[in-house]
Amino acid sequence: MKWAEISIQTTHEATEAVANIFHDLGASGVVIEDPELVNSYRRSGTWEYCAIPEDDDTETVTVKSYLPVDSELDEKLRRFEESINNLVHHDIDKGLGRIVWREVQEEDWASAWKEHFQPVKIGERIVVKPTWCDYLAGKDVLVVELDPGMAFGTGTHHTTVMCVRLLEDTVRPGSKVFDIGTGSGILAVAAAKLGASEVQAVDVDAVAVRIAGENVALNKVTDIVTVSRGDLLAAVDGRANIIVANIIADVIIRMAPDVANCLTEDGLFIAGGIIAERLGDVTAALLRSGLPIEKVAEEGGWATVLARRGGY
Repeated sequence: MKWAEISIQTTHEATEAVANIFHDLGASGVVIEDPELVNSYRRSGTWEYCAIPEDDDTETVTVKSYLPVDSELDEKLRRFEESINNLVHHDIDKGLGRIVWREVQEEDWASAWKEHFQPVKIGERIVVKPTWCDYLAGKDVLVVELDPGMAFGTGTHHTTVMCVRLLEDTVRPGSKVFDIGTGSGILAVAAAKLGASEVQAVDVDAVAVRIAGENVALNKVTDIVTVSRGDLLAAVDGRANIIVANIIADVIIRMAPDVANCLTEDGLFIAGGIIAERLGDVTAALLRSGLPIEKVAEEGGWATVLARRGGY
């Protein structure tokens, strides 16, 4: 299948707005190439090997997404450029705003990850290991094998890392977990490895559902994790002890009124993918929905919130 890889050079400030624009065009996710993040991982020593040179320009972020090459592509590209240019009317600095696109085959896109994606420890116990690398796990280390495919997640972005750490703190043996907007399935697999007895992973995009299903099988947790296509909480069944949604602020705000009804009494909601400037909007929406905030984590200009049904 042919895909259009669309990329824009922008600012940290505009990152979430750009992600929203891609989402409105029908993209299932984005790739965020943040030099500040890469530099921090290089310096931390969490990568055993890294061939990526340190970048002096940490202000320019490249955001990419993938759309099918079809009869609607030209119109979507026109709308994308128009929406980017309109960011100035919302007092958002688009930065360079340079947009380029190229046609790629799915298998070519997937193989491009192999040049740089290496095993990395993203929590106290969780290590993400690409399928093509060998890794000798130490005691108490839980390895999540991952082939990102077209679902865009490698597990190293700030938002995913913070969600994983909160899952490490909250998942208990026998927990039931909903992973909303699962992408590559990394959070669903991590929850299963941490002891959850049931995980329902949901994504609106068929490609993400396929890739997540493959990663669930790869990690041998098909008896725990089910992956299905659907729109947010409408696709889950029953109530969960923990709901995790690593999406974007606007989608979290939209789903907030329904979260409590999908949680057990005293259940927890982990909301990630929130650019720091939108944190107040998200926390206000959660409070209005009966989900008091227990913890806020911030890293690299992004925030993740832990809220509890009926807290306080």
